[in-house]
Amino acid sequence: MQRILLVEDDSQIASGLSEYLAGEGFSVDRAAGQRQALKKMEQGAFDLVLVDISLADGNGYAVCAAAKERGDMAVIFLTASGDEYSTVAGLDMGADDYICKPFRPRELLSRIRSVLRRTRGGAQALEYRGLRVDPVRGKVNGPQGEIILSALEYRLLLVFFQHKGEVLSRNRLLEEIWDAAGEFVNDNTLTVYIKRLREKIEKDPQNPEYIQTIRGLGYKLGE
Repeated sequence: MQRILLVEDDSQIASGLSEYLAGEGFSVDRAAGQRQALKKMEQGAFDLVLVDISLADGNGYAVCAAAKERGDMAVIFLTASGDEYSTVAGLDMGADDYICKPFRPRELLSRIRSVLRRTRGGAQALEYRGLRVDPVRGKVNGPQGEIILSALEYRLLLVFFQHKGEVLSRNRLLEEIWDAAGEFVNDNTLTVYIKRLREKIEKDPQNPEYIQTIRGLGYKLGE
C-alpha cells in the first residue's frame, strides 16, 4: 500500500482528504504543520508528501526541501495561491506538481496517481535533440542552458515528450493540460502557450525544430 503524508493546518480539510484517500487505497498519515511533518519524515518513508504551502508554523517549501533531500519522496503542493511566482517557485524547488484550492477530490486523485507513476520507478530524464526535461525536478535544459518555463508551459512540453512521435490534436492537448490550469484553458489559451513555448525552446520559432505543426491534425514532437 502506498503511503501519503498529508501536511495541512486545517483539521477539517485534512480529515476529509485523509478519509477520501484512504477509501482509494492509500495509507495516509497526517501532520498539522512543518515541525510535525519533518519529524514524521525522519521516522519513516513516504511515497508522496501532499503539503499546503502556507503552514502556521512554517511553510510547505521547507517540507518539500526535506522530502527532496531524502531523494525518495514525491511532493505535491496544495495552494490557495494560483499566481505564477508561487507555482514556479515550488516547481523549481523540485515539487512534482501543485494543485490550487478549491479542487475536486477526483482531480487531486488523478494528480497523485500521475505523479506516483512518474516517480516510483525512478523517472528518467527525457531528451530530444539537445532539449532535456527532468520530470522529477521539473527542470528544462537546452543547448544554451536552463530554460525557464511557466507551470503550464512546462506541463505542455512534458506532454509532448511523453508522447514523442505522436500527432496530438488540439482537443487531446487541451485534455492533457486541463488539470494544470483548470477552467482557464481553452483553444485560444492553447494557441498562446504553444507560441510562447516555441519562443523559449526553438532557435527559430517560425521554423520549429521541436514542436511541429501537422496541418489539419495537430502538433508533434519528434519523428
